[in-house]
Amino acid sequence: MKLFSTQLLIVAALSLAGCAAGGRYYASGPPPPARVEIRVSSPRAGLFYVDGYWGWSNRNYAWVPGRWVRAPRARAVWVAPAWEPRNGRYVFRKGRWR
Repeated sequence: MKLFSTQLLIVAALSLAGCAAGGRYYASGPPPPARVEIRVSSPRAGLFYVDGYWGWSNRNYAWVPGRWVRAPRARAVWVAPAWEPRNGRYVFRKGRWR
């Protein structure tokens, strides 16, 4: 539980840090390749693994580790966060459930 709380705190901190304009985060270059994460079996039934991703903190990319989460509703689909090239910069699109 403590590890999950720490990961949640890291995600929250990275969400608030960085270059934000209108709720968007921008970087001048592409993120590094995604890290390979080793998944262990789910700690509880009904959890879904959300892969880690490169966030933005202090003008640098920072790895946000993957974690186990519960979907908000039946048949919800996770759309992973991504950095998208736009006008010579990279803009961060947050992950979300749809």
